Order: sequence, then structure tokens, then C-alpha cells
Amino acid sequence: MNQSARTYLLAACAFLAGTIGVGSPGPAAQAARIQAGTGDDLRAAYANAADVAEGKRVAETACAGCHGVNGISSAKGVPHLAGQRPGYLYLELKAYQSGTRGDSAMSGAVKPLNDDALFKVAAYYASLEPAQPAAMSGAKPASGKVDPVQAGKAAAAPCAGCHGEAGISKAPGMPSLVGLDPKYLVAAMKAYKSGQRKNDSMKSVLSAVTDADLSNIALYYSLQKPARAQTPAAGDASAGKAAAAACAGCHGDKGASGNPATPNLAGQDAQYLVAALRAYKEGARGDETMKGLAASLDEAATKNLAAFYANQQPQPTNVRKPPTTAEWAQRCDRCHGVDGNSTDPRLPALAAQRVDYLEKVLHAYRTGERKSPQMAAMSDVLTEADVENLAAYYARQKARSVVYVILPAK
Repeated sequence: MNQSARTYLLAACAFLAGTIGVGSPGPAAQAARIQAGTGDDLRAAYANAADVAEGKRVAETACAGCHGVNGISSAKGVPHLAGQRPGYLYLELKAYQSGTRGDSAMSGAVKPLNDDALFKVAAYYASLEPAQPAAMSGAKPASGKVDPVQAGKAAAAPCAGCHGEAGISKAPGMPSLVGLDPKYLVAAMKAYKSGQRKNDSMKSVLSAVTDADLSNIALYYSLQKPARAQTPAAGDASAGKAAAAACAGCHGDKGASGNPATPNLAGQDAQYLVAALRAYKEGARGDETMKGLAASLDEAATKNLAAFYANQQPQPTNVRKPPTTAEWAQRCDRCHGVDGNSTDPRLPALAAQRVDYLEKVLHAYRTGERKSPQMAAMSDVLTEADVENLAAYYARQKARSVVYVILPAK
């Protein structure tokens, strides 16, 4: 029998196995094509009925205690395996066996298994009907996530009386909040909340504000169109220009800071700047660098410096509105398939997976516990809320079976 004929027969058996078992296609089943003979990681996609039956026996002995013999997990943080993509299951089992996944329980369970057993148990679990959202233990309800900018606007409503609409101050002595980087503004609000910055009114206002709302408020103000405070400046702006040279290293040229942790000063209320410099000079604000710089300024120089910055045009922050859960999911779907239904045998399906497991895995990629350059780049920029909402989104999606059609060699 020549090689092409042998490959054709193997492909035909694999196709029959897919038709009657592996993938269990329903009316909505997707079809994907993979090349025959491309590596051991795809052996599970070629499995026949006997391989699947043997894989079931392996699963009953080694896997069912955690994942269930039907591949539907009832244990927190333990994934469903039913209907998962065969190549991915095999690769994950190999990773646990080699110790690169770092889970001692899984490593211990698969360590005694030979390669033949690994591919057969992967084929078995891939052959099962996947879990569906209604039957999934631990699924969270549909996310009610509100747009963070709109949430910030609502949370900032009490601030407008002092700091002005959209954070542009009209009251002398009250700082503008527009044009400040969220990192700086959140830190400042937390300092008032904790009492590190002394202001009883601010401490009282912020005492009941959650960290999530602080972040949303800061994001809202950072995205508003910047404008100068609509307040007078008592000093001489021209005289203040020379003094500002010493500040440019941290606060940027003309008060446009390039460091998210250092505030923009351009367009800020002059009276507030004078009060802040006094606070640093007197030690009411604890920053040794600022204290040293402010100590060299007399009252006239302080007012001149404040007038200079108040007259500068504030610049937009380098901040973009964060993606919504739907927009994040679109990015994830590029690899994991529409609604998390992967058609690549080597990439995992996410649809209807346990929500606690999805959160666990995303955290593992964010911290580097799981190694993947692609997943690290994707997950590194996710907030905690993004992780929770993405996990809940995919847990709610309908899981679909996939048929892999192995083509004969030409």
C-alpha cells in the first residue's frame, strides 16, 4: 500500500469517527479543515471509535474524580472538558505531564499515562457533547456592566458644585480636574480619603466612594475637553515663566506632564496652585522634592509661578476610553472563534466554560503563572472588571460542536 493510499484510509476513518462520535455534530455544527499528518498534537482528531472507547476507560480511572466521566465539572476552578478541542486537550495534558503548567494535582494524575493514553483520553473528552450555559455550575448572571465613562459622569455629579461642569473650575481656590491623568487623580482622591492630604470636606465627600467609582470619576475627567480654569490669576505670568524652568523636569514644558503620576499644571486655577505650594512648603503635603522646591519661593514668586501655569493651554491626556466587554470579546474571538467556539483543534473553546475557571486562567496569564506571549499581551491590559465580565460573557455563550474533516494527501 503506497503512502497516499494509506493516508487516505486514515483520513476516511477519522472522518467517520468525527461523524458518529468525535464532535457529535448537530444542526449548528461548524466545520473546520486540518491537514492530515501534521503532528502528534492532532492524533486525537484522527481517533476512531475504539480509541475513544479506550479513552473513556482512561478517563474513568484518572480524570473523572475532578472533571466527571461526562466531562462536566462540578468543582470550583476545574474546567469542563466535554467537547473541548482535541489538539488543545492533548497539548495541555502534555504540558501538565512535563510540569510546565505547575499544577501538582494535574501533574500527578497524568504523570503515569503514556502518550497513547493521553491522545485517547483527549479524543474521548473531545467526542462528548459540550456543556451548555444552563447546566453550568458557577455561572454568573448576565453582566450589568455600565459604560465606565458614563458611570464616572454620574459619580462625579456631586463634584460639579465645587470643581465645575466637566471639571473646569469657576471657583477661585478650587482645582480644575479636567486634563489630569487618571493615575494621578485616583492617587490624589485616595490621599484625601485616607487623610494623607488634609481636607475635611474632601475626606467626607470621598468616604463612601468605592475604588471602582474613583477610577470611573478619574477616567471621566481625563476624557473631557481640556480648558483653562475660569478664574482670575493674581500674579505676574511673565515673571513666573523663569521660575517654571525648575518645574519642567517633572511637570513638563508649559505644565504638560509626560508622567501619569505627576499632575498637569497647565490651565490650573492659580489660587489652588498657590495653596498647594504653601502646603508643600509647610509640610501639610508630604513630598520631600516638592517641599524643597517650594521652600525657595517667596509669596510673590509663588503667585507669579501659579499665574504662569494658569495661563497655559491644557492639553488632552494620553488616555483612551477602555474597550467594552463586547469589544474585548471581538479580539478574543479572533483566535478562540465566534462567541468562543474555536474551530482550530489546537486552540481552546471558551463557550459555556465554567466562569470561575475562566477567571482563574486569565489571572494566571496576567501574572505570568501560565506562559504565552500572546495571552500575556492580551491579558496584561485587562482590569479586574474586564476579567470578570469576559469570563461571564463566555460562560453564557452556547457551546457548539465542531467536525474536523481530514483531507487525503494530494
